[in-house]
Amino acid sequence: MKNCKQIEYEEFDNIDSLSETDRLLLQTAFKSAEKAYAPYSKYHVGAAILLDNNEIIAGNNQENAAYPSGQCAERVTAFYASAIYPDQTMKAIAITAISEESNLSMPPFPCGSCRQVLAEYESRQQQPIRIILYAQNGHLIIFKSVQDLLPWAFVTH
Repeated sequence: MKNCKQIEYEEFDNIDSLSETDRLLLQTAFKSAEKAYAPYSKYHVGAAILLDNNEIIAGNNQENAAYPSGQCAERVTAFYASAIYPDQTMKAIAITAISEESNLSMPPFPCGSCRQVLAEYESRQQQPIRIILYAQNGHLIIFKSVQDLLPWAFVTH
């Protein structure tokens, strides 16, 4: 039998122990979540990506009545960051969510498609992307790399 890959992450109960940059990234993601277009799910997701030029790019989920035509916050943000800064490395992504119907106790985890997209960027830049997930109640989970969320991603690089 083969050994399983170890998934590495850190958990925190609040943002106090984070760096100023990480707190700013989370604040940007939260502000972006407030602007999300989510009339169907009432689940507003915001994301913010820190690039190695220290620019922060924000995005949010965009729903559509034709369900598959919508887009998750992570992909909106990653595609936008890559479109306007194609030569910059993505250092970290912060993701948070606001529910109109309940106080979320667990942070939002990226869906499979978003994990694959982030894995492609991580593979292409040959540098890990930290993932910071934040719940409404203050609970945080931080992964050092997309590989911890998608250990056997489909990559061709």
